[in-house]
Amino acid sequence: MQSSTAQLPSQPSKVVITDLVSHCDFTLRCNVHEEQASEECKEWLFQGSNLSEKKKSAFHGLKAGLLTSRCYPDAEYHQLRVCCDFMNWLFHLDNISDDMNEYGTSRTAVDIMNTLYHPHSYSPVSPEGKLTQDFWRRLIPTASPGTQQRFMETMDFFFQAVTQQALDRANGVVPDLDSYIALRRDTSGCKPCWALIEFAYNLDLPDEVMEHPTIVALGEATNDLVTWSNDIFSYNVEQSKGDTHNMIVVMMRQEGLDLQSAIDFVGDLCKQSIDRFIEQRANIPSWGAHIDEQVEKYVGGMADWIVGSLHWSFDSERYFGKNGLEVKQTRVVELLPRRA
Repeated sequence: MQSSTAQLPSQPSKVVITDLVSHCDFTLRCNVHEEQASEECKEWLFQGSNLSEKKKSAFHGLKAGLLTSRCYPDAEYHQLRVCCDFMNWLFHLDNISDDMNEYGTSRTAVDIMNTLYHPHSYSPVSPEGKLTQDFWRRLIPTASPGTQQRFMETMDFFFQAVTQQALDRANGVVPDLDSYIALRRDTSGCKPCWALIEFAYNLDLPDEVMEHPTIVALGEATNDLVTWSNDIFSYNVEQSKGDTHNMIVVMMRQEGLDLQSAIDFVGDLCKQSIDRFIEQRANIPSWGAHIDEQVEKYVGGMADWIVGSLHWSFDSERYFGKNGLEVKQTRVVELLPRRA
């Protein structure tokens, strides 16, 4: 990790983002329960949190239910609804963590992790902990022990990484590329979403399968695509707020790249992550018919995440406001002014 005081090159008025949608030819699908789940999970979040009307409006524009429905297109309603609640909760957590220091994130993490490990005996104190207890109690009756363990472990990794991110933000630290990649794979919150693929499709995969190098590599390739493409899509909003936890900023600081060159660099890495996924998917070993069928659903769920997240990023108002479809077509982004 390193702190950088080097001045970034002057910023242009617009940039062109990489065409990742055309590079991904996976089939885009959507769950038939999308509309019902989307509305109910937003109401669930609103009732369990103290959001202002402005923030509630932003959640309508976020369209987290659409993202969930595209990433878990074959899930039954109960499973989809739990996944959708988690996704809204995760975005909410990401929003409030932006305003927390490392102590605030640590306190929230302790409350939530205690809720996950002791769902029937621990009494959460924060609104986020109480929401956790609600969706977790609906998840555990049908999730395998392995799925539950992987979800809890990866949520623990998430909070450790978010706490480190808050510490870096407070100290003005911009990590080097390798450190950033390792940290970003956990701050993304993707790993718990992979555990939800198991839950969504009632999978019970043994540890020897989930820890196999090919399966791990597939998870990393998917995580990298979702995460690094998000760095491209979210850069405009983040730069306007002075947020530096973004691979584009890392490359500008580390390599002295101008903004467009840094975007192109990260875009190429995103394309390579899709290529890595396709290559690894062709080399999945066999564990017998029963396990192989489950592995196919699990890996298919990752492919749904790749294509679903890419298209959702332009349908959501989180990154491009109401201009998402225009940006998707032209790939031109008008940069926002930096806030005081």
